[in-house]
Amino acid sequence: MSLNDTLMQDMKKAMKEKDKETLTVVRSLKAALMNYKIKAGHDLTDEDDLSVLSSALKQRKESLEEFTKAKRDDLIAQTNKEIEIIEKYMPKQMTSEELEKTVEETIAQVGASSKKDFGKVMQALMPKIKGRADGKAASSIVGKKLN
Repeated sequence: MSLNDTLMQDMKKAMKEKDKETLTVVRSLKAALMNYKIKAGHDLTDEDDLSVLSSALKQRKESLEEFTKAKRDDLIAQTNKEIEIIEKYMPKQMTSEELEKTVEETIAQVGASSKKDFGKVMQALMPKIKGRADGKAASSIVGKKLN
């Protein structure tokens, strides 16, 4: 079942249950997918779906940081709920051990030996972990391994 079909089913379910939070998030995801499809000019692949979801999740997490700094408890709770809803559609996240192992394999694969190879490692690593691990965490691990 495609992501769009899943979102449609969840949207109907949220309408029946009068779950406004879920309905709002699902509608925004459907709109983001439609906008991406229009920009791309073709049907979306699973990777395209993942890009849209990752973008929406990243946006919410950045907002959460800002709301936390501003001590806006009302918006923090709402944004946490939205993040929780979006994460249901994301692939299973890598553990820190899996991420570290993937980084080590990628470093060996590209033959990196110093900080100068950081960009080369990240370029090879990001497609492997896209949507399954945080880029900042991966970047941090790569930096430590290349010291």
